[in-house]
Amino acid sequence: MGSQNWRMGMCFWVCLFGFLSFIHCVSSEGEGIGGGSVEALIRIDGKEAIAKVDEDFICATLDWWPPEKCDYGTCSWGKTSLLNLDLSNTILSNAIKAFSPLKLRLGGTLQDQIIYDTEDNKKPCPPIPFVENNTTLFGEMFGFNEACLPMKRWDELNSFFLRTGAKIVFGLNVLTGKTFKKNIPAIGDWDFTNAESFIRYTVKNNYSVAGWELGNELCGKGVGTSISASQYANDSASLRNIVQEIYKGGAGPKPLILAPGGFFDGPWFKEVADKSTTTLDALTHRVYNLGPGVDNNLIEKILDPESLDSMVDTYSKLQNILKTSATSATAWVGESGGAWNSGHHLVTDAFVFSFWYLDQLGMSAVYDTKTYCRQTLVGGNYGLLNTTTFVPNPDYYSALLWHRLMGRNVLATRFGGPKKIRAYTHCKTI
Repeated sequence: MGSQNWRMGMCFWVCLFGFLSFIHCVSSEGEGIGGGSVEALIRIDGKEAIAKVDEDFICATLDWWPPEKCDYGTCSWGKTSLLNLDLSNTILSNAIKAFSPLKLRLGGTLQDQIIYDTEDNKKPCPPIPFVENNTTLFGEMFGFNEACLPMKRWDELNSFFLRTGAKIVFGLNVLTGKTFKKNIPAIGDWDFTNAESFIRYTVKNNYSVAGWELGNELCGKGVGTSISASQYANDSASLRNIVQEIYKGGAGPKPLILAPGGFFDGPWFKEVADKSTTTLDALTHRVYNLGPGVDNNLIEKILDPESLDSMVDTYSKLQNILKTSATSATAWVGESGGAWNSGHHLVTDAFVFSFWYLDQLGMSAVYDTKTYCRQTLVGGNYGLLNTTTFVPNPDYYSALLWHRLMGRNVLATRFGGPKKIRAYTHCKTI
């Protein structure tokens, strides 16, 4: 690791008006550059924005994984689940407060087996949450049995969110009521009884939720199982109706409706967009373009322009779907850890990963992605914070700098230099 030559560079420019700028961008030992630096023209069109991101574009996730979640012989989650996270930790609280606000998306693989333990919940709660098991249906699909979210814990979480100023997007269980088996598409309508009760409890207690997201990684071929685009559109409409009913009459601002929280599949996303023209506020997708966390070539991929550019096709196609559809939905990256199965220690939680992360933020914004949620705030080997101590990892500072320095308006930027130097420009105002 210590002898690795990181030949990569990045330029970020915050401007107030349009101009042709000559910027000196530094790269460590760039190819064909000589002397460790390069001078090149960056052409910035400041006349109008090509895209506009949310004010709280930077987002991070909190997941459900228990300590027993292990990948490739390494157990990297510790006590970072929504059920056992230490909400009294000062470092954790201050890390969130620094963004003022930080958007947090709550969810992940296990969200579609969560029972909300409200007063009218009729399904018994397992005495121990997420027991490791590969013999039951959920265990066969995801490695763990079902779990309950006690309302006492939901109260504690909301007290923490209020205290830290976090802005919450909550991922709901969409598999309730459906018939499904591993790797076989789920059939039937969403039984929203338990979710509706949970949302009513949330509103009754004046808890602020900025968005409700339906399901996790069940679009296209899905992970574990899948839901057809037509059925997902129907289920999303049900969620919209529930939210409109519960939040009417001054129950606070209506939250966003988001889906599907999965990997991009062009035809599937196109069908959902066309059938959800007034239902969804955002289409959310995943970014894990570096492959499995066990890959020993992750650093090479992170520093390879071709690998970085592999997401351009996804961003471009999703942008085109939204532009050509009658839908009012926007694009979000709802979860992005780069390398799946919890990342890779000393890579996805190290300085080198900022080359991938910052490039992702810039690239996604160019294609009008409104929000970008990093997997995770804490948990796994790709957290912004250390799993055990909550001390910030390098990417935390990358996220915070972006949040504080980069404006909402995205400008067309052309860089006349090597591809290993990336250039993105945002403005506060135009």
